Amino acid sequence: MTDSAGRFASELRRLRADRGLSYRALADRANQGKSYIEDLEKGRKPPNVAVAANLDKALGAGGQLVATLQGVEVDDCFSAEMEALELSRRVTASDVSTETLDRLEHAADTMAMAYATIPPDQLLPRVRRHLEYVGTLVDARKTLAQHQRLLVVGGWFSLLRATLHIDLRQSGAASAYLDTAAHLAEQTGHAEIAAWCLETRAWDALTAGDFRRALELSQHAQGVAPAGGSAIIQATAQEGRAWARLGDRRQTGRALDRVERMAELKTPPEHPEHHYQYDPAKAHSYAATTLAWAGDPAAESAAREVIAELEDEGARPRRIASAQLDLGLALLAGGKPDEAADAASQAIASGRIVPSNWVARGRGCHRSAQRRHSRESRPAPTRADVPPGAFLVAVRLFADRRTPLADSQNLHTA
Repeated sequence: MTDSAGRFASELRRLRADRGLSYRALADRANQGKSYIEDLEKGRKPPNVAVAANLDKALGAGGQLVATLQGVEVDDCFSAEMEALELSRRVTASDVSTETLDRLEHAADTMAMAYATIPPDQLLPRVRRHLEYVGTLVDARKTLAQHQRLLVVGGWFSLLRATLHIDLRQSGAASAYLDTAAHLAEQTGHAEIAAWCLETRAWDALTAGDFRRALELSQHAQGVAPAGGSAIIQATAQEGRAWARLGDRRQTGRALDRVERMAELKTPPEHPEHHYQYDPAKAHSYAATTLAWAGDPAAESAAREVIAELEDEGARPRRIASAQLDLGLALLAGGKPDEAADAASQAIASGRIVPSNWVARGRGCHRSAQRRHSRESRPAPTRADVPPGAFLVAVRLFADRRTPLADSQNLHTA
């Protein structure tokens, strides 16, 4: 096996595992045979650029497999993509052709799918370059319909860029691009983008500890979101999390019930890893997270069920790590600090913990420890008196949350 074929096989195996796909599922997406996919991954058959490009598309990998064969960085692949976009634009009669818009929309979808696996500091430059290219076309010659499509795709890129800035704790840039995305949504009458802007602000407020504002923003998002879309479900899930943080179990339960009802009516998306397409299969995970944050006694069994389901499905490792943190929080709230430490240790050891998890779960762990000591009529715990297991969960996730892992990625919707 050549070096490039070895890199290809290794990257294909990683991408397939990250997306929780079986050989059969990936083969169906790529219109290839199951045995052929398995042979490629195990190095029994040599790959080529055409096959790599097809699998990149099926996996939403943004050129990562092609890069393994060409001996270039993925960033170079994206530069090539930008050059191809510009060439396509120039050879058509219009400054902004339908083909150019199609390719921009495809790029936006590809990056929204890549968001699940590519660290924010690596994805951000690619989103930025595409958004800059959209900016160069705003004043170009085009029809009214083409102008509308361009502004919409600019809205999606701006929204994704804002989310990446939030992940990187760059609040000023995040706010600016959320404003831009909201403005483009208003200009085009795109209610789904407008609702996602509000939902993203709600998530940012939630991880920052401003739970009342998170509640207001998530409810506003639901009022703006079109029925049947993805934003309205995600915003409702954020409302449930906000109520959980505010300690209102009744309202938390009501929000979770609404999420479940809407999820039951939602058709599973073709690409469940797409950040802006709600996957009904995640509803159970959302419920476990929210119950854990609320300190509900049902959280432990719900979290264990979610972990078992995800492991049976071969789901993305990052979702399993998130569920393990939820289990740790539920165990800590139930007075089982050592078991909580074991669950959290497994999540930490996976290398899949992300900045938003360090903030959100960490704060919950610390408060759970405080609530338990309060019920026992003892002073709130400090670093010196939190039990060893609770210390591992609460301190590593809460006190050290400002030091993201080197390979951390965002987990906005997990």
